[in-house]
Amino acid sequence: MKGTKIIYLRRKIVAAVACVIAAAAMLYVVNSPMVVGAAATSRQLPIYCVQKDYKALSISFDAAWGNEDTQQLIDILAKYNVQATFFIVGEWVDKYPESVKALSDAGHEVMGHSNDHAHFNSLSTQEIIDDINANNDKIEGVTGVRPTLFRCPYGEYDDHVINAVRSMNIEPIQWDVDSLDWKDLSAAEITRRVTSKVQPGSIVLFHNAALHTPEALPSIIETLLQDGYTFLPISQLIMPGQYNQDYIIDHAGRQCSPK
Repeated sequence: MKGTKIIYLRRKIVAAVACVIAAAAMLYVVNSPMVVGAAATSRQLPIYCVQKDYKALSISFDAAWGNEDTQQLIDILAKYNVQATFFIVGEWVDKYPESVKALSDAGHEVMGHSNDHAHFNSLSTQEIIDDINANNDKIEGVTGVRPTLFRCPYGEYDDHVINAVRSMNIEPIQWDVDSLDWKDLSAAEITRRVTSKVQPGSIVLFHNAALHTPEALPSIIETLLQDGYTFLPISQLIMPGQYNQDYIIDHAGRQCSPK
């Protein structure tokens, strides 16, 4: 009887471990673009990067919290004549409308990043549409330009989120190079990380109000310029048109011409 109980307990433990492994695998598949096989073709993906046969890339910034370095970032980008794309949360627009206008006046794209940085996977389609419209109304009210691109808060999405965004004729944008500047890496670490991972068509993620980003940005730009890269705002990097007709998105989230 004792041996039977031990075998029963072992089976329960094995089953529990299997459930944990299965759940972890499912979480990976939901959140990673690097999936393969038939499932990849049916998933709805944002644009992580763009197929390019020449050295062009975009740098982007998410603005959701502080505002300590916005003008400094504007000044650094102006020094190198680089236009970037800023994804702005509606609550940030409420707090810092003058900085939103300064970004737009400096020639940078100001795009949407939700109204209050909610977890979009938990929202209904209509709630997503209402949230994005509320955010875009605020940005358009300051800049006079309505956003055509959107970045999901936390980088989280599923099929219904991406379908909702595209139903508004707005392109969802992710990134393929993460600076990890929000982890307070040193300027040297941020520089090495970005410059080693960039490839033609890359979209790089930074954050405003990150501790060492202003220190790292000049060396990153200089290194990439010396390597022959051109910097474009994301709306100029991506291919225009309609998903599945004028372009496709492969299993890695790369926007490509239809074959």
